[in-house]
Amino acid sequence: MKIAFIYYDFSSFVRQDYEILSRHFDVEKVNYRKPLDVLRIAGSIWRSDVSFTWFASGHSFLSVLLSKMMGKKSIVIAGGYDVAFAPEISYGQYTLGWHKRKYADFALKNTDLVLAVSEFTKAEVIARAKPKKIKVIYNAIDIYKFRPANRKEEVTREDLVLTVASGLKNVIKLKGLDIFVKAAAHLPEAKFLVLGLSNDDKEALEGMQSSNNVEFRGYINQDELILCYQKAKIYCQLSYRESFGVALAEAMACGCMPVVTDRGALPEVVGDVGFYVPYGDLESTVFAIKNALKTNNGNRAGARIEERFSQRMRESRLLYAIKKL
Repeated sequence: MKIAFIYYDFSSFVRQDYEILSRHFDVEKVNYRKPLDVLRIAGSIWRSDVSFTWFASGHSFLSVLLSKMMGKKSIVIAGGYDVAFAPEISYGQYTLGWHKRKYADFALKNTDLVLAVSEFTKAEVIARAKPKKIKVIYNAIDIYKFRPANRKEEVTREDLVLTVASGLKNVIKLKGLDIFVKAAAHLPEAKFLVLGLSNDDKEALEGMQSSNNVEFRGYINQDELILCYQKAKIYCQLSYRESFGVALAEAMACGCMPVVTDRGALPEVVGDVGFYVPYGDLESTVFAIKNALKTNNGNRAGARIEERFSQRMRESRLLYAIKKL
């Protein structure tokens, strides 16, 4: 089977699916960045049996339309932002211009199969469009890379509370980073660390800082990120919404105890192994972090990721969905 793998941004989870599919099929990847790339997409689909596109947007509109014209099957991954509508925090593709919404609507309604990364995202897709067929296949974590440190690595857990931003601008309200920084002032005995900040958000958070136990950092490479996960006792995801929570799952795989809001797909990832707080509730957040620091159940968090969100599970489910289609 030949697959046309069409994408806009080759992020880690997009790359992961490309690698999975390449182990089993003849995969040709096409990056859409400019209008002339339409010709490359058309050629790839013509040579393939199935088009596989990450995110419902302009490039998936093209891939689904061309697949229909050529009599080929198509799959679209609904990843979160592409089907989100949260105007109160200016988040989601459906808060943008009408043409963005129309592109996504067409792709979701006309593709042969929508694969959502969580039940929460599936519900958002159904609220926006009526797809022919939709199925949930969760994002996956490489549990051989993201794992607790072993004794030989000499990494010890600290009273470190960690959260990871997306690297994009204006994510303070989306990720609940303001509450994270305020909570640090109430827990001076612990260290707090924010990773992946844009320069603008880093500057804004430094203006909110009222204690000296918070560190703000920008982009770090994957090896450094894993080391931070292995050192931290607590991982916080205090988001307004999350379509899955890849950084959360990575941290849990490394043995961090999660403290999360009860929103979006976060309960699907955490289950009964973490602490839940209402979004924007400082008192509850401080209380939850304080209690989480007293626990030593990070192994339960890691076990949950291994049982439910391993790459092996995503691989088998993707293969089944594609072959059945």
